[in-house]
Amino acid sequence: MSATESRLRRLAVPRRQELVAEEPVLQLEHCDLCGEQVAPEHRHVVDLHARSLLCACRACTILFDRREAGGGHYRLVPERRIELGDFRLDEAQWSAFRIPVELAFFFRSSGVGRVAAVYPSPAGATESLLELEAWQELERANPILLELEDDVEALLVNRAGGRLDHFLAPIDDCYALAGVMRTHWKGFAGGSEVWREIEGFFDRLRARAGGAR
Repeated sequence: MSATESRLRRLAVPRRQELVAEEPVLQLEHCDLCGEQVAPEHRHVVDLHARSLLCACRACTILFDRREAGGGHYRLVPERRIELGDFRLDEAQWSAFRIPVELAFFFRSSGVGRVAAVYPSPAGATESLLELEAWQELERANPILLELEDDVEALLVNRAGGRLDHFLAPIDDCYALAGVMRTHWKGFAGGSEVWREIEGFFDRLRARAGGAR
């Protein structure tokens, strides 16, 4: 199983109540770092070596809230969410990324020293490295991208159905969205249910972001 597939399996049933339309199933979950029980709404830590997302209890969240605490092994996923209302990304720039779908997220991977693009599909998520020149052009047009924290924050883009949604979002939110698609996709085109879920996901993400920047 690849690292990407592992991350998706962990988030196939999204844990963040604010970002899913259905009532969450009550499950007893435990911290992947110390074994303590965690609340349904909890933080995540990125294991940089295994490239996986780990559930974190309150104590471990406090511990890894200092960047140096992870020792280059763990990074706490931040909670900031920013809607980028004036984001500049035209058709030519999008085409330069060579992404075959209209929904993707982008993050700097410290492991490879490059920006990676991940786009969800009914079978899981596909990850590819971007051409450096194309990403640098996007950074010049949108300096906020320089603020992205490596491995734990992403640019989340939704161009499906004529929408133009752009967010700076935590990486676990992005993989939760991939889990929504994998869980609700039906048939060849996905069906109306999955697109309602995706639209609702972005509406709730916008509410959590607290307005466009």
